[in-house]
Amino acid sequence: MIVIIGCVIVTVAVIGGYLMEHGNLSVLFQPAELVIIGGAAVGALIIATPMKMLKSIIGSFLGLFTAKARGTVDYLEALMLLNGLFYKIRQEGLVSVESDVDQPEKSSLFNKYPKILKNPRAIGLVTDTLRMVMTTTIAPHELEALIDTEIEGHFEEMINPSKTVTFVADGLPGLGIVAAVLGVVLTMGKIGSPPEVLGHSIGAALVGTFLGVLLCYGFVGPMGRNMEHTATEEIQYLQVYKAALIAFIGGAAPKVAIEFGRRVIPSHDKPSFLEVEAALRKAKR
Repeated sequence: MIVIIGCVIVTVAVIGGYLMEHGNLSVLFQPAELVIIGGAAVGALIIATPMKMLKSIIGSFLGLFTAKARGTVDYLEALMLLNGLFYKIRQEGLVSVESDVDQPEKSSLFNKYPKILKNPRAIGLVTDTLRMVMTTTIAPHELEALIDTEIEGHFEEMINPSKTVTFVADGLPGLGIVAAVLGVVLTMGKIGSPPEVLGHSIGAALVGTFLGVLLCYGFVGPMGRNMEHTATEEIQYLQVYKAALIAFIGGAAPKVAIEFGRRVIPSHDKPSFLEVEAALRKAKR
């Protein structure tokens, strides 16, 4: 939603400013220029990107308009899920969560938090880590390095769509120049025409450059940055799981391990200590 609002503001500001200077709006309407720039940009994207990455880019692009940013409630649910797992392990032993870890979709513990259950990265991080602890004698510092490697891999995977979209954005001004040059070539073919016709033709050619720059800096480039922010936010979310898991496996009590997780939550989304306390009391009822 916020992306749509941003696009509307950019459009209103540019077109509104143009109209304030008594610009002729019909001159800016050049479908052929849009076809040249947009079609060439999509073609360049297909040339430069494997099919798997294209699917990822489409998913990330759609996510710009549909996904909601993480908030305090999301982080609180993550802490409560971990708290439930930690207390069960502490009271009944590590083996008691084996069925939860093997089939989280059938676990009553995981099913309390359906949003987390839909996040394969978070679920994979929790279940794979606990499964590793059950089946090996891995040291906490080795486990931390292993989780760091996994999170780094997730980041690379999530940041690639952003890099590719930014690459396309960087090429849009150049494609705008291509459209402008084609317009100038067409104008040369009308060199014997009246000045009004030549002026209109040159104006249409310049619109190509205008569109290329506007799409780059006003729309596509910011969308690439938005994807980057989303990837960074997802990594911060996974860091909460990592901090709590490492603390618990290192010997901390469940409540202390949860506090380790709470401390790495970004400040604008971090639930207060009292909020976590209240949520823990509610979970015990």
